[in-house]
Amino acid sequence: MKVLRTPDKYFANIKDYPFEPIYTSIKAKDGTKIRIHHIDEGPRDGPILLAMHGQPVWSYLYSRMIPFLVKAGIRVIAPDLPGYGKSDKPASREDYSFQNQVDWMGEWLKENNFTNLTFFGQDWGGLIGLRMVAQDPNRFIKVSMGNTGLPYNPDVPQEIIDKVKEFRASDLKLTPMTMQKEIMQMDGKSLSKDSSTAFHPALKFMYWQKFTWDTTNLPVGFVCSTMMEKRSKLSMLIHHTFISLDIERFYPFASDLIKAYEVPFPDPSYKMGPRAMPSHVPSIPDQSLEEQRKAREFFSTWDKPFLSVFAGDDPVTNGIEQDVLAMCPNAKSAPHIGGGHFYQWTRPKELSTLLINFIKENK
Repeated sequence: MKVLRTPDKYFANIKDYPFEPIYTSIKAKDGTKIRIHHIDEGPRDGPILLAMHGQPVWSYLYSRMIPFLVKAGIRVIAPDLPGYGKSDKPASREDYSFQNQVDWMGEWLKENNFTNLTFFGQDWGGLIGLRMVAQDPNRFIKVSMGNTGLPYNPDVPQEIIDKVKEFRASDLKLTPMTMQKEIMQMDGKSLSKDSSTAFHPALKFMYWQKFTWDTTNLPVGFVCSTMMEKRSKLSMLIHHTFISLDIERFYPFASDLIKAYEVPFPDPSYKMGPRAMPSHVPSIPDQSLEEQRKAREFFSTWDKPFLSVFAGDDPVTNGIEQDVLAMCPNAKSAPHIGGGHFYQWTRPKELSTLLINFIKENK
């Protein structure tokens, strides 16, 4: 396996990310060493929150939450998934799979021997992290998650499966705007619920899957900015023009946030993780089906605290909470706090407060 490593110099001027890097080397199944980065902030003797990010972001997403959590006496451990942030980046599409990420992060967990953890995951951080909990439950004392789930879709109609595969293999060229238009039409139904209608969520999510894979120089900074920052239509149009002309590197108005989400990728070859992973979200039956079934079966009898923390206004995950609560009867639902998909950035105080209270509860 070929592995790329972003030079440290690229991270030198990131605003409001003063955290000391910690690196752990793990071995992939083929023997390749992968260096995984994490930060570890707060009191050594404090209760531990393992906070995991999704796609296409990295642990920078938690930088606004960490001050609130640390002030409350929480120790925060936030890793970068392989392919993201300061972690090594396998270079081939075939290197990335749901199972590989679970295996890599499971090895990272064992190498660091973290225990007595409260877990929080969002987006892919939830999909991967919940599987980590299921395979190594004794390391965890509480689980929290939101804007994510454990999709399990064994009964998707063949008509839907065929449409998704045909669309993803087509020559249709998507732009950030055309992709976003379709994604915003997702109706809130869970990706874990079968529907034979034309509004099946897989038929909308496939636009994100196709866009991320087909776009060699995936505009990670632009995508993150549109979801986390308030921008005028003119600003977005100008930025979009630079992207369409493949000259985004010359865009003169990049915010600190845009820069922070682009710096892990010195050139497009480093972006294979963010490009490949959306295609592994099991919105239709795939190779992860059996392991998803086992994990969901595990959580059906989970008797430790479990908190469901959804924004409530994220079109991609609206409605998935009902599936999570059905999967884990012991789960409790927190009030919806808004903030969209990446509410760690847009609602840092509100989300931190919910997690602090959850961590400090006796039950």
